[in-house]
Amino acid sequence: MTLDMDRSYDMPTSLETAVTELSLAVGQLLRRLRADTNPDGLTWSQTMVLARLDKAGPMTTADLARAEGVKPQSMGATLAELEGEGLVSRHPHPTDGRQILFALTEAGIQARHRRSAAKQKWLLEAMAKLSPSERETLMSAVVLIKRLGEAE
Repeated sequence: MTLDMDRSYDMPTSLETAVTELSLAVGQLLRRLRADTNPDGLTWSQTMVLARLDKAGPMTTADLARAEGVKPQSMGATLAELEGEGLVSRHPHPTDGRQILFALTEAGIQARHRRSAAKQKWLLEAMAKLSPSERETLMSAVVLIKRLGEAE
């Protein structure tokens, strides 16, 4: 699939239209990133668990389920799949013997690095197809998109 960088778009005529267009564009970009940058064939849930463990460190099933907004049973199934693939491992909780902590294995860390590298490569190749002025416009939009994401 190639990017259609030459297509020009009409500027939205209303705030409501702009919201719809931005939502569709961001969604399309995320879907492309997920589809084209998944070297290990992980599901979205598995990818999110690896990312959370990479960022936060070891966590319990319940803590992961709360953080991801899913039921503990669903998180348990995701963790079992990741453990079966050797991407996470379980360890006893240091202060509560009833709980188990899940952490990334070396293979899990490498899977995170491969996915990050694939995203970087995909975005670099896509952005290289833009003209210098288009890249400048895109980088201006990045600042605004970050502000939207940080808005309360």
